[in-house]
Amino acid sequence: MLTITEKLGTPATASASLTLPFEKRQKSRLRIFLDDNQEVALVLERGSVLRHGDFLRADNGLIVEVRAADEEVAVIFTKDSFLFARACYHLGNRHIPIQIGKGWLRIQRDHVLEEMVQSLGLT
Repeated sequence: MLTITEKLGTPATASASLTLPFEKRQKSRLRIFLDDNQEVALVLERGSVLRHGDFLRADNGLIVEVRAADEEVAVIFTKDSFLFARACYHLGNRHIPIQIGKGWLRIQRDHVLEEMVQSLGLT
């Protein structure tokens, strides 16, 4: 099995690609398959987070480009800064990854969390 142990700091010419959802791109130890179905062991420095467009090097020199998988997300809106802060607090208190913008936040789809923020007054 091929082993990937290095995250490259600069762009490179990739010979393979790896498409993963955010949940798996946060893991530093993982048994996965490249997009061409080649099995690999991902063994990166602990705490590494892979982002779309990152490049990795395998032990045989193969360069792999990381791609973010398409995922369903909920985009939540409000113009009320108090409600916005309250929703961010409650989601953060549940250790939910969120993306924050001006008057909006984005989370992975979860009907329980979506109902919670709606009950707080957000859309």
